[in-house]
Amino acid sequence: MLSIDESKKLYALLEAESKPFDEIAADYLAQFPREAQFRVCSSLAILLEDKILLKSSQRLVAYVILNQTYSSQPLSSNPFISLLINAATDEAQEKMEMSFIQLLLGSIGGNSNKEVMKQSAVDYIKGFESSAYVLLQREQLQKQHSDGLQSEAYKSIFQAAAVKNILPDPDVPRGFDANSSESKLSLPGPKPRIGSEDRDSAIVGSLHNLSKEGLGPQWIRPAPPMLPVLDGELMWLNPDNNHELLWDYGMCADTSRGAAVRDLIAKALKGPLAPAQQEQVVLELAKDPKLVYHCGLTPSKLPDLVEHNPLVAVEVLSKLMNSPEISEYFTVLVNMEMSLHSMEVVNRLTTAVNLPTEFVHMYITNCIQSCENIKDKYMQNRLVRLVCVFLQSLIRNKIINVHDLFIEVQAFCIEFSRIREAAGLFRLLKTLE
Repeated sequence: MLSIDESKKLYALLEAESKPFDEIAADYLAQFPREAQFRVCSSLAILLEDKILLKSSQRLVAYVILNQTYSSQPLSSNPFISLLINAATDEAQEKMEMSFIQLLLGSIGGNSNKEVMKQSAVDYIKGFESSAYVLLQREQLQKQHSDGLQSEAYKSIFQAAAVKNILPDPDVPRGFDANSSESKLSLPGPKPRIGSEDRDSAIVGSLHNLSKEGLGPQWIRPAPPMLPVLDGELMWLNPDNNHELLWDYGMCADTSRGAAVRDLIAKALKGPLAPAQQEQVVLELAKDPKLVYHCGLTPSKLPDLVEHNPLVAVEVLSKLMNSPEISEYFTVLVNMEMSLHSMEVVNRLTTAVNLPTEFVHMYITNCIQSCENIKDKYMQNRLVRLVCVFLQSLIRNKIINVHDLFIEVQAFCIEFSRIREAAGLFRLLKTLE
């Protein structure tokens, strides 16, 4: 496809009907570099397919350019040799035009190729005598230029099926010359007219917008199969109805505010915090509850936090209640070694948030089993007192429904009835029957 500037330059050469052909060819080679010459010839080939778009003199100049572009190379390198031969033997063409092409190819008239190049288009048309030339037939021309035609022997089936870019106007009779004062065909009615300005703009527009490719059919082929995804690769997901993409709004967010909380939690896992530090953690989490997800606490680290800083553990767990991992924290809390601090954490959580009933019942069961399994009598008596005080607090605050655990708790009280707190819990159960 030619640019606007190239189209105007080429059209100016086509309009130089009073200039000798050899000078036009020289100007053409000087104005268009080698890489642009094929595009120029392709555009001219498209225009020549239409019989009326170019004037007779313009068509002669176009044939000269098609021939001279590859005149210094072997004939087999001219991709437009078949076009020239077809036009030179097309009976629908004027004999003047057919003779001119055969003269350019050197097929008739001996050395007339050099002589005709010294003429202008106007001089050649005016001095043409039909009887002076005996034209060769298509077979004879093809035999003369068989080397050049062999290079075009193969044509793609897709190119052969392509629709040409320029189609003849059905309203304009074939053979009508828009430049002559009278039509070459004597037809009744008003003769069609094409203004020179319209024709000029149409030619320049065609040179700029058309290419020789045509409107070819698409080469339909199945899409290649996907290669298997290796273990070390990431699979590319194409968003469709089968994939719901969720945006992480915390990505690339400023986490500098959580740096202080992370540092304090890291210290809380190793030892008790000072009252001022505990208060700072509580205040920071109250300002931004989402900081709890960036404080560095994981379920496996929860037992250390509970033992060293139970109040901080209560605050953190209460903020994690809506986390999808809260069940993991509860599992760790239930299975950790029973202690005063763990019972304190559970007791405070029962009054601060709504704990799952299953978790509370499981924790109570594990507390009772821990008291039963301990061998040291002193530690056993101490833990039994803690569990009894813990259960009385839950019952009085109506955190649990004692009837769900009545038999288990009653058996626990009877087993350790020698301990005053167990006897007190037993009497409390009797008042609730």
